[in-house]
Amino acid sequence: MTAKPPGFVHTPYGSLKPFTIGMGLLDLQDWIEADEHLSRYLTEKERLIIEDKDQVFREEPGTREAQAEVLTLLAGHLLARFPDIYRRDGPAMEIVPHRRKIGLDSLDAPLLTAARLVQEDLVLMRRGEDGWRFAAGAVAFPSSWSLDDKFGKTLDGLHIPVPGYDDFLAGRVARIFDNLKADQPVQRFGWSFHADDDLAHPAPRPRPEGWPGEGLGVFVRLERQTLRRLPVSGDILFTIRIHIDPLAVLKEHPEGARLAAAMLGDLEGLNEPQLRYRSLLDSRDAIVAELRAIAGR
Repeated sequence: MTAKPPGFVHTPYGSLKPFTIGMGLLDLQDWIEADEHLSRYLTEKERLIIEDKDQVFREEPGTREAQAEVLTLLAGHLLARFPDIYRRDGPAMEIVPHRRKIGLDSLDAPLLTAARLVQEDLVLMRRGEDGWRFAAGAVAFPSSWSLDDKFGKTLDGLHIPVPGYDDFLAGRVARIFDNLKADQPVQRFGWSFHADDDLAHPAPRPRPEGWPGEGLGVFVRLERQTLRRLPVSGDILFTIRIHIDPLAVLKEHPEGARLAAAMLGDLEGLNEPQLRYRSLLDSRDAIVAELRAIAGR
């Protein structure tokens, strides 16, 4: 058996042009991910829920049945896909390695219960007269946005700050949602560079002075996003899984030079509005220098 490479489970770098849709079919078996970081994610989710539940969960009236559909689908999937991690204990789901039980019959909203089981954040999208909108969400680990800003908005409203969305992407994104089939989920990846490895980034943060630099490392924050139409309600579940890796890990990674070169190509291809959107305008040159060193250029 070959040793598991350090970090960087997903490596879409260089394979798709940034700020494009980049959607691909997803094998249902791989819908949800569970790894050695599960306990950290669930502990941090619970802390954030206790601290301020309204900043983690929102729901429209009339969405509870669809939320329950999500919980049923998710519980069944976890039991079948990860039998060494999840097992049913009466009305509760036991997460065996972490000695944690989640009551599936909790009085909490079903979508919030579902989110307590997994590392992913969960968003329920529902179609109305104005198109698909954010109808319910359990989001503990947003990337520079908050439920206050996004809840209840349509696809167009959700993507207002994204460079080029109105000109090139809006129609295609709407068609993907409209045409999505229940048995054909899809996934995409998005990523950027951050100055820390915090899971929750509810608002853009100023970079530390001198970042990146001595004692101020670079972290690659990747979002794995999936879309799955619910077979009964017809709503769409949008999942977001955050992966965070220190850029320095690439120095020890067997494919580090290749991945650094791919990241370098993507970063150098961003225009000024795209760099500003990712808060990289002032730090781009320093990150480029680090990537060139790792890539051996």
